[in-house]
Amino acid sequence: MEKMLLVCSLLFSLAFITCSATNYIVGDSSGWDISTNLDTWVADKKFKVGDALVFQYSSGGSVEEVTKGNFDTCNTTNVLKSYGNGNTTVPLTKAGDRYFVSGNKLYCLGGMKLHVHVQGDDKSLAPALAPTLAPKAVAGSDQRTASLPQSPSSKKNTHFSKGVVNCGGDALQLVSIALVAAVYGIMQI
Repeated sequence: MEKMLLVCSLLFSLAFITCSATNYIVGDSSGWDISTNLDTWVADKKFKVGDALVFQYSSGGSVEEVTKGNFDTCNTTNVLKSYGNGNTTVPLTKAGDRYFVSGNKLYCLGGMKLHVHVQGDDKSLAPALAPTLAPKAVAGSDQRTASLPQSPSSKKNTHFSKGVVNCGGDALQLVSIALVAAVYGIMQI
């Protein structure tokens, strides 16, 4: 019986770990905007492998992922990835530094750029553990697709300064397995 309790405890602990991915709304209620102080926003955040950045901006704006050199100089001509549909989710799938700038060089020079350091083992993320992508967002693709513009007033209803935790299907599977194991253990007594 003690072994069964240990197994159940272990499975519930794994379910908790599975639920630790966080979606961060970049800029909180202000969104990805020239008026947002992104240095202040990022200062108290600890990004981990499995988390995701959610960029919310008007349909005329864009987010460019760039190298450190291009980040420092706001060079928007040679980008790693480009997003432009007003609702972009970027999964953080490996440890290291990531750099994002506005596609408008003048906005970037005005401070509309974001550097995040992702903590964790880059081999620790299985695809099933990635946070659920927001609607209209496809990871790793050019997101310049037609969509309805998001008004600035709709951004004000989103207050997630600490992020939103998402639990994937894996957590439910682990809990189910733990319950079956517990019932089986009880029946064996």
